[in-house]
Amino acid sequence: MKYLRTLALAGLITGLAACQPQGAGSTASSGTAVGDGDGAKPVATVNGTVISRDFFDFYSRGSVGKPASDLTDDQRTQLLDNLIRAEVVAQQADKDGTVKNKDTAALVELTRLNVLQQAVSSNYLKDRKPTEQELRQEYETEVQQLPKTEYHAKHILVATEPFATKVVERLEKGEKFDALAKAESMDPSKDNGGDLGWFTPDRMDKSFADAMLALKPGEFTKKPVHTQYGWHVIQLVETRDVAAPPFDNVRQRLDQVVQSRKFRAYSDDLVSKAKVEKVGAEPKAATSDAKAADKKS
Repeated sequence: MKYLRTLALAGLITGLAACQPQGAGSTASSGTAVGDGDGAKPVATVNGTVISRDFFDFYSRGSVGKPASDLTDDQRTQLLDNLIRAEVVAQQADKDGTVKNKDTAALVELTRLNVLQQAVSSNYLKDRKPTEQELRQEYETEVQQLPKTEYHAKHILVATEPFATKVVERLEKGEKFDALAKAESMDPSKDNGGDLGWFTPDRMDKSFADAMLALKPGEFTKKPVHTQYGWHVIQLVETRDVAAPPFDNVRQRLDQVVQSRKFRAYSDDLVSKAKVEKVGAEPKAATSDAKAADKKS
């Protein structure tokens, strides 16, 4: 698995390198990054294609988190062998036409777009770190949107409404909810007497959540509740207030959210200034016209 991950990273790096301009005098034929100075000197050549020191160092940092100079001789050898193998396979893809395969070409293009988007995002955001005020504002916004209450409930899930109605009747006659759940429910929670633990309503089917919210602790639904899973009889056990997570505990995620929003605004602006023509609907119309013509003929 480690080898496969390493090889996959080599492919990604090669794709990124293909987007970079080649240095003067480069002998690279498949897009291997070649810079200037000592970094442009080869650590290997594969059928005339140069694998430069800079490229190998970039690959090393991406693979093991260290520059090649910090590795042992054995580690450098193994890493270089992996990169050489990836280059050999890539060259074979050129020879046998794999690179022209529709799905392969699409995947390579999507990878290129993803790498470039990440690179542009990093470059745009490097001098636009979220301020403390922005982070606090995002925190307050999210806290306001959080559910204020958690619910502890049980349920009995059966296949039909008539059977669920009989379950309700048995509960009204005094049978224990846990025992009925173990005996009749088809949900895995039956082993725990139908206990679903603590949750917020947004995690449940709306019909289920609405019925549960109408209950007081200790009550169960007198009318079966239908969802995509079947028919439920629900008992609300208890409720409790939800405490918002401390700001410091979610600071890193808030930072990511704010930065993501900034880059989205930037890319939205780029899109608004671009000349975009959507023609995806035309082939469908043409197909419909063709079918109509066939029917007439």
